[in-house]
Amino acid sequence: MRVIVDVMSGDNAPGEILKGTVEAAAETNASFILVGNEEEINTLAAENGYDLRRFDIIHTDTVITMEDDPLSVVRAKKDSSMGLGLRLLSEGRGDVFVSAGNTGALFTGASLIVRRIRGVRRAAIGTLLPTAAPCLLLDSGANVTVNAEDLSEFAVMGSAYMRKVAGIEDPTVGLLNNGVEEHKGTPLQIEANALLAKTPDIHYVGNVEGNAAAFGACHVLVTDGFTGNVFLKSAEGIGKLLLHAVKDVFLKNAVTKLSALLVRRSFADLKRTFDPAEHGGAPFLGISKPVVKAHGSSDARAFKNAIAAAVSYAESDVIYEIATATERHRALLAEMQNEAQRGVENADAAEKKEGEQA
Repeated sequence: MRVIVDVMSGDNAPGEILKGTVEAAAETNASFILVGNEEEINTLAAENGYDLRRFDIIHTDTVITMEDDPLSVVRAKKDSSMGLGLRLLSEGRGDVFVSAGNTGALFTGASLIVRRIRGVRRAAIGTLLPTAAPCLLLDSGANVTVNAEDLSEFAVMGSAYMRKVAGIEDPTVGLLNNGVEEHKGTPLQIEANALLAKTPDIHYVGNVEGNAAAFGACHVLVTDGFTGNVFLKSAEGIGKLLLHAVKDVFLKNAVTKLSALLVRRSFADLKRTFDPAEHGGAPFLGISKPVVKAHGSSDARAFKNAIAAAVSYAESDVIYEIATATERHRALLAEMQNEAQRGVENADAAEKKEGEQA
């Protein structure tokens, strides 16, 4: 297993990214390719006592910032740490690529350099939510606008991922909506709900409200990237607010501080549940090779967990599963559309015949 790491991208790069990579290397047999400024990487290694003998370094002094246009990864900054890393993956010189950089640029580069699985309409970002049961939010930020067929494809890809990576034999699928009734939502949600209900090879449970998702309403929650990203960031913000509120309660006076000592292990477990750093990176489902997005503000621990998630993703062979499932899905959708068209034609013919008889 060869892990390609974009050392230079992210709010805390390169220091925390390199530290997290070194920590991840100590816990896996994988080899690593570090893409970034070689002088900076070696200086950090010397200052912190990192042994880089297991690491290859590919030098570049170009970095894509969070403010750069997404297309810069294939145009003005194609030789950036992100662009070079994606090309290394595309050329087969590594098995998985991990970056904490600009999400738009990473998604654009993954789509144009590594490319989508053949036949996949849209790739999507999958993020595991800190919910009562494992739940993959798809899409969590890549596609601002989608149609009903895109959402049905997300459901198929997400189901394949949860089967192979999370080990859930029959993952349930829900559509994020503002109510559970069939008539709720915009025309997109109404159409998507009807299509998902007829989509074979998924276990669809219907519309799911945001508050129900937190309590295990489904294993795969599908939506467009705009709504998904707002939902995800809101959930992260509320989680942090609750943790701060609980902490304030325990620090209120001497008695509550004593209580805090008694439940400190439970509080630590609660904190880990809501901490995005504990849940690893977000895979780009639908891309032909494993690309994983770490949180932009990743510290060493978060990036180490992102690498662990990336290795699991690469080892799961889920991309083959997604390719097989989406190919079957396309064939079934085509047959459904042909049947619907035949129904329209038969109805038109019957109406025409009645008119002639009249």
